[in-house]
Amino acid sequence: MTDVRLTHIGGPTVLIEVDGRRLLTDPTFDAPGRRYVFGWGTSSRKLAGPAIAPGDLGAIDAVLLTHDHHDDNLDDAGRALLWDAGVVVTTESGARRLGGGARGLAPWHSTSLDGIDVIATPCRHGPPLSRPIVGDVIGFALRWHGQDHGALWISGDTVLYDGVREVAERVRVGAALLHLGGVRFPVTGPLRYTMTARDAVELCELMRPRVAIPVHYEGWKHFQEGRDAIERELAAAPEDVRSCIRWLPLGTGVDLAV
Repeated sequence: MTDVRLTHIGGPTVLIEVDGRRLLTDPTFDAPGRRYVFGWGTSSRKLAGPAIAPGDLGAIDAVLLTHDHHDDNLDDAGRALLWDAGVVVTTESGARRLGGGARGLAPWHSTSLDGIDVIATPCRHGPPLSRPIVGDVIGFALRWHGQDHGALWISGDTVLYDGVREVAERVRVGAALLHLGGVRFPVTGPLRYTMTARDAVELCELMRPRVAIPVHYEGWKHFQEGRDAIERELAAAPEDVRSCIRWLPLGTGVDLAV
């Protein structure tokens, strides 16, 4: 058995520390207050800054970037620190845009980071047929020697659809970082761009992770479901789902057995 230390920095940004290796997901370190335009009439305002400043992070061995083209997953300050990391792993299209030796993965393709196998998993960042508009996104399943309970999975920004359900079929997941928030925009009405708490309950029933950790639910105006709304939905979930949910305090590392 090995322990992994997870530190939720804010939004989708999590520091993952395992056996001396330090990985960072979706770096977002801008100060709050600015409005960001995502395209096609969508935008949002950042409401909270990072719990840890980039200068206080220390050395980063790799960045796991679910997508590079939305500022709530890679903002200006996050982009500035990318190349201080040893490796950047992202989508194939994102790697072409970023250059600099970034490793691009298609879903179900993999790469290795000093003994950690990184498998890209499918995402759909919006309703059916939205990919040409919203762009490519991937999640990541991380496997390393000594895991007892299964992979550490980062869902990425995605709705619940068959590609995500396929992860539950193909990957034994011990711990899941779930990008929630139920993202919506006024211009597209009821359409969702990330999972809701109800989706998380359904997914946990399928996946049966030992631990499921909500992220990507606070800090931005377009996140429609914050912690209170998520907890209300979880209160009606089956006991085995409620018992697997783990909230991470912002800015404080938490050790988990994996």
